[in-house]
Amino acid sequence: MAEILDGKACAKEILSDIKAQVEKMTRKPSLAVILVGDDEASKIYVKNKEKTALELGFKSKTYRLEKNTTAQELKDLILNLNLDVDTDAILLQLPLPKHLKAQEFIELIDPKKDVDGFHPINCGKLLTDTNPYAISCTPKGVIKLLEKNNIEISGKHCVVIGRSNMVGKPLSILLLNKNATVTMAHSKTKNLSQTAKTADILISATGVSNLIKKDFVKEGAVVVDVGISRDSEGKIKGDVDFLEVSKVASHITPVPGGVGPMTIAMLMENTLELCLKNAKF
Repeated sequence: MAEILDGKACAKEILSDIKAQVEKMTRKPSLAVILVGDDEASKIYVKNKEKTALELGFKSKTYRLEKNTTAQELKDLILNLNLDVDTDAILLQLPLPKHLKAQEFIELIDPKKDVDGFHPINCGKLLTDTNPYAISCTPKGVIKLLEKNNIEISGKHCVVIGRSNMVGKPLSILLLNKNATVTMAHSKTKNLSQTAKTADILISATGVSNLIKKDFVKEGAVVVDVGISRDSEGKIKGDVDFLEVSKVASHITPVPGGVGPMTIAMLMENTLELCLKNAKF
């Protein structure tokens, strides 16, 4: 039976370290969160982020904008926050309402305040391994979870299923930078189960419930489930058939309680790091 990679416990330890650092700081890290519209999942995520930030002693302010907010109004807010010396980190909660193109506003955020690491400058710095101001929170959390559990990445064959700009692509670069051999798979990959079964470390980030079955997984592989979806009863599910895959994997992340808490922890770590990088004491 697979050993559980407990993201909740790992995140708790990281957040405890952050809190201890913040207690010694005269100027506290400041996080600005922008929430546009009334997406229920986004409201829950933002509430959790705000709560965690305050528990750590950060200054946190959430800007809640109406669903019909214009592009100019959102642009003005971002540009003002870029200029605000008391704001260290800016988070634009996605998805945005359909009339607002997310990439356009991601590119408006000052790269030095881009807590999600989505700005093209930060993506480029990640690609060239030249110290991005921030690294995308979920991929960073996956790497940290593996390392905290003493799982060797260097020299391993990692298969990443899912090619999003937020998870799949940056995660593949982080793994390459850690000397892994990386295969990226996606919805157009032929014989997906055969490709997945070659992995020493299999990471799925598709949002397709129970996509990863037992026959996708090599005996003794490490399985990381980044996917989140809800079943007909509203219960949170991952990409991985947890009970079946647990019988063949050596390590596995649960959903919930795996990668999710690590994402929040990395957001807080990024906020602290941006504060320290930009601080003028």
